Amino acid sequence: MLIGVLALQGSFAEHIKMLNDMGIRTVELRNHEDLLKYPIDGLVLPGGESTVQGKLLRELDMMDFLKESIQKGLPVLATCAGLILLAKEIANGEKPHFATMPVRIRRNGFGRQVASFHADSDFSDIGIIPMTFIRAPYVEAISEGVEILASVNGLIVAVRYENQIGLSFHPELNNDYRIYRMFIDIIESRNLCAASYKIAVSSLAWKP
Repeated sequence: MLIGVLALQGSFAEHIKMLNDMGIRTVELRNHEDLLKYPIDGLVLPGGESTVQGKLLRELDMMDFLKESIQKGLPVLATCAGLILLAKEIANGEKPHFATMPVRIRRNGFGRQVASFHADSDFSDIGIIPMTFIRAPYVEAISEGVEILASVNGLIVAVRYENQIGLSFHPELNNDYRIYRMFIDIIESRNLCAASYKIAVSSLAWKP
């Protein structure tokens, strides 16, 4: 398994450390050539500045390639700015980027840097997990097919749509690997389905 981590700006190094600690191979994605060179099984979109990341994705000719890959089912773990990149609609003015997740996002929904905070809250079937919020967005609205994974103070902070997981907070800043395990499970399930399909096609083509 190889997971690509977008390494244009933001907290990508922390995600890499978490995944490497779990024994997962990673590669930093910095340009279009990296996308062609490395056959990744999953993608991490880190926190940082969504406007900067979006601009660089377009300038480096990475946007369309990654968007098409996500639309075809490439599993994604997106945190903070990464969630904004996925959102189909951004409430406070920013132009959408990948727009592969049918949600509306409120940028800096919890306030600016000084309003950063930590919470322990329930996350889907995982249980209570630590959540660190830094200039965090939240999800204002969801469309059909989007699953709410977690809420804090009545606001949606984690969602899943198909193979995409979007988080308002930074799991890479806490010593808890359970969300990464969920992400890896999605990748392994997709890979298993792909392998089963190849076997089925091969058996149909086989002749005694």
